[in-house]
Amino acid sequence: MIKIKSEREIVKMRAACATAARVLDRLAALIRPGITTGEVDQAAEQFMAEENCRSAFKGYRQFPGQICISVNEEVVHGIGGSRRIQYGDIVKLDCGVVKEGWVGDTAKTVAVGAIKPEWRRLLAVTEDVLERVIPLATPGRRLGDIGAFIEDEIVANGYNVVREFVGHGVGRDLHEEPQVPNFGRPGTLEKLKPGMTIAIEPMVNLGTASVRTLADRWTVVTADGQPSAHFEHTILITKDKPEILTWRERQSAK
Repeated sequence: MIKIKSEREIVKMRAACATAARVLDRLAALIRPGITTGEVDQAAEQFMAEENCRSAFKGYRQFPGQICISVNEEVVHGIGGSRRIQYGDIVKLDCGVVKEGWVGDTAKTVAVGAIKPEWRRLLAVTEDVLERVIPLATPGRRLGDIGAFIEDEIVANGYNVVREFVGHGVGRDLHEEPQVPNFGRPGTLEKLKPGMTIAIEPMVNLGTASVRTLADRWTVVTADGQPSAHFEHTILITKDKPEILTWRERQSAK
């Protein structure tokens, strides 16, 4: 069942999502050559404590990290560890927090120094598509409209969307109904209604859409070893235009 939030609940959601955005921005500022993904994960725990919240990911289905941190060909669900970030990498940071019982969920991909031009374009296109699809999330439209727009734009730019992992409803739980695919057909799936809070999160591969999961049972990588980009916002459906609850300044550029 899709949960419609009350005005009081929306206030709580705004606070949780704003907190997630602040933590994510602080983590992004740490990304530099030589730092390990484990050190970034430890910093996430500290930042969350300072914000009087906790990780929405740690312990979720036994996930061991505070955040998901995925490098280059890693698509999502990477676990912080001994890997050292290198100049020229792209680092996906997926941050979910629980504040006063409500979840905020957001993600971005960070370029480490000067990256390959084709990688920079991948990041810019993915973030641009997320920004341009959000205004379509208005009452009466359907989730299939959202997915179709994302898929059409991504394919038109020569990339592929990951189909095994999708966006989702957000609220008291990290993953609520409905699922929010990054592909689909216009006019299909659930109709959007005011009070819905959903995470839209295109995951876009430079090469094949195919992915596989590593032996740690969490880290998802591209099947061909090509890089992947990931951006995510939690948004509120209102009676007018959607509200980006995890709003932040855009950093990537074509």
